[in-house]
Amino acid sequence: MEDQLTILQEFLLIIQDSVVGYGPDILGAMITLIVGWILAGFFKGLVTRALHRVPNMDETLVPMLSSMVKYAVLIVTFVAVLSQFGVETTSIIAVLGAAGLAIGLALQGTLQNIAAGIMLLMLRPFRKGDFIDASGIMGTVEAINLFTTDMKTVDGVYMAVPNSSLWNSNITNYSRNPTRRIQQVMGISYGDDVAKARGVLLELMEKDERVLSDPAPQTVVSTLNSSSVDITMRCWVKTDDFWDAHFDILEKSKAVIEGAGMSIPFPQQDVHMHQVEGK
Repeated sequence: MEDQLTILQEFLLIIQDSVVGYGPDILGAMITLIVGWILAGFFKGLVTRALHRVPNMDETLVPMLSSMVKYAVLIVTFVAVLSQFGVETTSIIAVLGAAGLAIGLALQGTLQNIAAGIMLLMLRPFRKGDFIDASGIMGTVEAINLFTTDMKTVDGVYMAVPNSSLWNSNITNYSRNPTRRIQQVMGISYGDDVAKARGVLLELMEKDERVLSDPAPQTVVSTLNSSSVDITMRCWVKTDDFWDAHFDILEKSKAVIEGAGMSIPFPQQDVHMHQVEGK
């Protein structure tokens, strides 16, 4: 029993010495971590607000730069915590270098996303609010983050896309240019007046206020199909007006063709039967 009490007393003395010896360092490290975490959030918000006040600042750059500031503060905090325990700066750098190498090998895909995000911000194939299609990844860009790009699909669903997936794809940006061309095909019967059909369709586009006069609207006979004469309608509109104008012109095209006494034929085939006399 006395031996057990002696062991317990020695254990308590060791704990007491540890608390007395390392207690201030541990307390200082905890305070440093808390203060560093608070400062990282503070500086991130500060940089975000400052960048929003910069004229012509691209919205896609704001979250990326503010996140980099936050992580930089956290790294400095980590180094300061290690220094609380007497770790030399050179040792800290060596440890961070080795850790960075190990993490880099383990997280190659993650680092690719970071590099891809930087390239996307530098070359700017798209910006916040652009509607893009990257090899089937289609939606409106909401933000470019350190690892992913936030997008919203056409039906309003949130989508987080790895930056490397976008960088390694062919990107079609439907919003970048200020104007877009509407092209629609309207088929008429072979018995209808082609010149008249072209005229009423051209007039339809010219009367639409959203259609630009330069380049001028155009109607051409594009195909002689088996069941119809296809007339292609082309006109240019502002990008913001594209879909509304597209659907309106498509709907009104049918009305003006039928109003002019012409028809849109159904696919049809003529079958000729020849009677062969038996020998």
